[in-house]
Amino acid sequence: MATTEQTEPGHVTVHGTAAGFAQEIEIGSHELYADEPVSFGGTESGPSPYDLLLAALGSCTSMTIGFYARKRRWPLENITVSLRHSRIHAADCEECETKEGKIDRIELDIQLTGSLTDEQRAKLIEIAGKCPVHQTLTSEINIKTRAV
Repeated sequence: MATTEQTEPGHVTVHGTAAGFAQEIEIGSHELYADEPVSFGGTESGPSPYDLLLAALGSCTSMTIGFYARKRRWPLENITVSLRHSRIHAADCEECETKEGKIDRIELDIQLTGSLTDEQRAKLIEIAGKCPVHQTLTSEINIKTRAV
């Protein structure tokens, strides 16, 4: 992938063609790929956009938990975050404000290993919701799209 411009932190460039779903992604000096599964008409040359979204949330969650535990010198050894995305009927979601149509649901399971107390485990699970990506996904998002 040839880079024609220097990218700064927080800047992502995605290149694709009209021939299919496969995408090349540049994030600074990193190169990633995205695609759709064969069952959706893709070639599965990379994770789907929703998989990348889950990866962003999961990695941020793990980083936030680890950072919090390190600052407090808690005996946390490993963090495993498992995520799933689905669309559900709003009426099936008791805690949701929306009651009609469908909504996106992300299920996030966190496994913590180490000699943590019950209180430390509970605090780390609480802190998981404070990761910046979680905060972004649960707040109002304003996306400005323009042709350049």
